[in-house]
Amino acid sequence: MNKEKKIYVVGIGPGSYEGMTGAAVAALEKSDVIVGYTVYIDLVKDHFAGKSFLTTPMRKEVDRCVMAFDEAMNGQTVSMICSGDAGVYGMAGLMYEVGANYPDVDIEVVAGVTAATGGAAVLGAPLIHDFCLISLSDLLTPWEKIEKRLLLASEADFVICLYNPSSHKRHDYLKKACELMLQHKSLDTVCGIVKNIGREGESSQIMTLDELKDTQVDMFTTVFIGNSQTRNIKGKMVTPRGYRDV
Repeated sequence: MNKEKKIYVVGIGPGSYEGMTGAAVAALEKSDVIVGYTVYIDLVKDHFAGKSFLTTPMRKEVDRCVMAFDEAMNGQTVSMICSGDAGVYGMAGLMYEVGANYPDVDIEVVAGVTAATGGAAVLGAPLIHDFCLISLSDLLTPWEKIEKRLLLASEADFVICLYNPSSHKRHDYLKKACELMLQHKSLDTVCGIVKNIGREGESSQIMTLDELKDTQVDMFTTVFIGNSQTRNIKGKMVTPRGYRDV
């Protein structure tokens, strides 16, 4: 009887073993081979002894997917891992696209804790009402489209969570984003940043949008911009849901 050709696409959360879901741990334990970006493999390999680990560097995502499918076609149960959630700026979509060429392989996506929810827990409760996620990386999305999303989300008074707010080549993108959002948000809008969510060196800070504009961040930082009701309550960033008896 032929063994099922199976790939789990697994979100490993912020990076710590404790931050992984039970379903993610179970998928990795059931796998023969774990495939991922080098940094993510380094985060999990000590907890899953006896597995085969395959890596590719950044920007080799398609090669990584093909590698996973080739292993599955050879009868291995495979996990493709991503940080956070595989379906939020992760590998799930690309795996399905590449998987169209491998109709015999079954794909199962396993949810993980994305930076928005992980960081929100550190800051308090910033995402209690409607919010949106916007990546400031223009590697795959033109800046003009990012700019439009920032403006419209600000005009609609969403809480906005920013992924990939800075890099060596994009050191001023957060400042540019803040200047755009200030067209529709006030200077004293409550904002927060969290660095190294769920990892060693985790830190957070709450500030105004005016202060955020001149704050230096890195690629391991997640940024939260409140809506017009978001408040600083005892040092925590809180967006009220709107309960009337409070």
